[in-house]
Amino acid sequence: MGTDAAIVELQAALTARFDNHPDAEILRSLPGLGVVLGGRVLGEFGDDLDRFLDAASRRRYAGTAPVTRASGESRVVLLRRARNQRLADACRWWAFNAMQHSDGAMAYYRRRRAAGDTHEAALRRLGSKLVGQLHHCLQHRKRYREDIAWPTTGQDTSPTAA
Repeated sequence: MGTDAAIVELQAALTARFDNHPDAEILRSLPGLGVVLGGRVLGEFGDDLDRFLDAASRRRYAGTAPVTRASGESRVVLLRRARNQRLADACRWWAFNAMQHSDGAMAYYRRRRAAGDTHEAALRRLGSKLVGQLHHCLQHRKRYREDIAWPTTGQDTSPTAA
């Protein structure tokens, strides 16, 4: 079997397995998550709905939630180093892909960049929002809705705001 045939066979097997998962419809509804990246995210988070108490614990596990260190008058917000590296990488690519499929995600990324975030920091913050949205969708067994995730009123009032 040639390389191209093997890739096609693996893609078909992955698609079939992913599409048979009870959460596949929810995962695929989120912008930027296809079969491969959705499978990575699902595989790293697992499918036990009780594993994460809330969106914040899911964000911490993914490494998208920052660490704040305060001492006296100084306060520093740092990148979370203790995290699932494979999931953090998947969330970075998810955020990057989401900007191509969601006007709200792109607008959020641009706001973060305008506020002074580096590209990577803005992607982490966008990834954090997406992880929160995923948590909300899974907990409520609802598909992602762009109008709820990224309200156009200028103020983010979604239950998954980071």
